[in-house]
Amino acid sequence: MKRGEFVSDEIVIGLINENLDKPECEQSVILDGFPRTVEQAQKLDKMFGARKINIDKVLEFKVDEEKLVQRIEGRRIHQASGRSYHIVNNPPKVEGKDDITGEPLMQRKDDNRDALKKRMGDYNKKT
Repeated sequence: MKRGEFVSDEIVIGLINENLDKPECEQSVILDGFPRTVEQAQKLDKMFGARKINIDKVLEFKVDEEKLVQRIEGRRIHQASGRSYHIVNNPPKVEGKDDITGEPLMQRKDDNRDALKKRMGDYNKKT
């Protein structure tokens, strides 16, 4: 991720499979940005088939890449909890501080224009 690359299919499928056993996933799940390729869709279909899960809907959103850059570059994370902020769209009450703990927020190393452009290049080539 730090290099702007995607996480491997095996890791993502494993995480999805593991999380499907959690109570919050009993009724439904939403997968954001996965699958991106035919191979990923086949792996997901196989895993869902083994669990007797049917896919009801698939949505694809087309977003201007410059808007994605703005979204990514403005994202800030409270690392301990995973709470997410955005410097414009969802700013913390105190700049650079988590609303609940007051601890510093951080920006992921891959939340930058270059990493996003690489990911989008891969996405556009493979999806």
